[in-house]
Amino acid sequence: MVERDAHAGHESLIAYSRTATRWCTKGALHEENGALLVAGGSWIPVVGNAAFRTTPTAAAPDVLAQADAFFGRHRRGYTVKVRDTGEDSDLQAACEAHGMAAFGDPIPQMICRSPLTPAPAGTDISLRVVHDDAGVADFAAVNTDAYATYGMPAEVFVEMFDLPEAILADSRARIVVAYSGTRPVATAMEFLDGDVACLQWVGTVAAARHMGLGRIVTEWATNSAFSRGARAVTLQASPMGAPLYARLGFETQYHYREYVRWEPPDT
Repeated sequence: MVERDAHAGHESLIAYSRTATRWCTKGALHEENGALLVAGGSWIPVVGNAAFRTTPTAAAPDVLAQADAFFGRHRRGYTVKVRDTGEDSDLQAACEAHGMAAFGDPIPQMICRSPLTPAPAGTDISLRVVHDDAGVADFAAVNTDAYATYGMPAEVFVEMFDLPEAILADSRARIVVAYSGTRPVATAMEFLDGDVACLQWVGTVAAARHMGLGRIVTEWATNSAFSRGARAVTLQASPMGAPLYARLGFETQYHYREYVRWEPPDT
């Protein structure tokens, strides 16, 4: 089970990344010869534009060559996530030889194997599952504010989720938004692919931090995934979120290092 779970989060991330290209007007993907290349709705390399190796035997330089050709056509940079388990050591070496820079701190890949005990919400806090375009807009607005802390440009989330009807029609995705009165203040997305779910875009607006809202939406999304048949829930933790997830019972399995090509490759 442990070895099976070791790959569950990575496969879930790949499934989410593939699907998210269909939730935006500027999305595109290409999958061939052991490489999955995903272009999201935004230009930013470190969020929506990524290259994954989907076949372990695919040669790392070949994967990067495919990525250069694909992202060069789309005039974007891109990111490669490298696991520190040893199975991506050749991919790391290829990224470094390719002149790609490691960005930020290593990202914990975390897993939860059982439902969480929910904390009570404040009397003025209500949780709503997103069922309409307005809810998707609130989800994007919360994360625009939340991830500005990390320098995320304001247009990124609007562009990445500008086909709300596609998100709402995808039964694998479920979004919850926490409201303080009528004001959206926190959010989380769960994405269930097979029997493993991943949490994406857990965020709290800066003005409402330290109120336990991140915990409330994380617990809700995690438990919702288990109620829908997940055997495990996974996530890639932000620096701000990692301590919270650990307290809730998520375990770190390994870390990703992100290698980024900031400028679009020449075609």
